[in-house]
Amino acid sequence: MTNLSLYTTTAVLVLDTDGNRLLAKYYAPTHRTGGDVIGATPGQKLESVKEQRAFEKGLWEKTKKGGAGDIILYSDLLVLYKPALDLIFYVVGPASENELMLSSVLNAFHDAVSMLLRHQVEKRSMLENLDLVLLALDETVDDGIILETDPTAIASRVSRPKADTSDIVINEQTIMRAFDIVKDRVAQRIGAI
Repeated sequence: MTNLSLYTTTAVLVLDTDGNRLLAKYYAPTHRTGGDVIGATPGQKLESVKEQRAFEKGLWEKTKKGGAGDIILYSDLLVLYKPALDLIFYVVGPASENELMLSSVLNAFHDAVSMLLRHQVEKRSMLENLDLVLLALDETVDDGIILETDPTAIASRVSRPKADTSDIVINEQTIMRAFDIVKDRVAQRIGAI
């Protein structure tokens, strides 16, 4: 049976190489009853922080020796992961989900973060720019629904525009013009009294 739901993502995680959580977002559709997480088995709902930490620890144990990233089935959930220096990016979805869709989410989020961090995807730079990383995640996946898979579009929506100071030319003439304007306005105010 095919999955026709828009809710394709169960979680997006970023763990360091020691298995510690840097970023974790778990998604559950609001229309589900009983707090079920998509794709979760009846015994595993990942509702509490304790359950989530245990899931992350087990997932890290299983994937810490992985090379360039892979797709695995863990706890009846489809997990795609991609290591980067001292971080590991994970996208978790139901076992019935399309692997290519989850792969495009993982690659888009990783590449957008790479652009935002100026290709220095490491723990320190991610923690320093956690606001941008979280915004990039929110632009990629919202409440388990994939919104965007183009890393350039994600990074452009999230990045802070730089102030263009090249058009401002300060020289003696502009300072004299500003002084003349201030002098005229002061003279007008004094004349009005």
